[in-house]
Amino acid sequence: MEWITHEERSLYESPWVSLGLADVEVPGGPRFDHHVVHMSPAAAVIAHDPGRGVLMLWRHRFITDTWGWEIPAGRVEADEDVEEAARREAVEETGWAPNELVPLVKFFPVNGISDHEFHIFVTNGATHLGEPSDPSEADRIEWVPVDELRRALAAGEVHDGLTLTSLCYLLAIGVPA
Repeated sequence: MEWITHEERSLYESPWVSLGLADVEVPGGPRFDHHVVHMSPAAAVIAHDPGRGVLMLWRHRFITDTWGWEIPAGRVEADEDVEEAARREAVEETGWAPNELVPLVKFFPVNGISDHEFHIFVTNGATHLGEPSDPSEADRIEWVPVDELRRALAAGEVHDGLTLTSLCYLLAIGVPA
């Protein structure tokens, strides 16, 4: 059944996130306030090279105080499309320019409270351009063999939801040749 939204008012806004309070009604049920988090879409790249594996960042996230593997990803700016954003983020964070990007999957990670949408691309290989332009993104950047990624996933070394979902999706449908 489709809920009815009567109105939404803003509680907080910044360039990164906004928080709203929606007045919603469940047909035949109650009417109540529901928090809604609005964020710009995000785009990411799984750069796979058959001889090297997947291009990954090993990084710390202060909010959860965790270290883990992540794929290059970030916010889609207002003046770019999702493919441009994915390519820009890969270069900024890793120093590697992805080859042709192929859409893999898009999803809403927490659609019960947020409209944040992730757009994931896959590419077969990448060209090294030099050092990343944003060295604060990762402690190290590595091509991780697919078998090692499977081990890292099983060992709980991938905490980032975007990365976890994207890699599992890719492994479920098959890594490109």
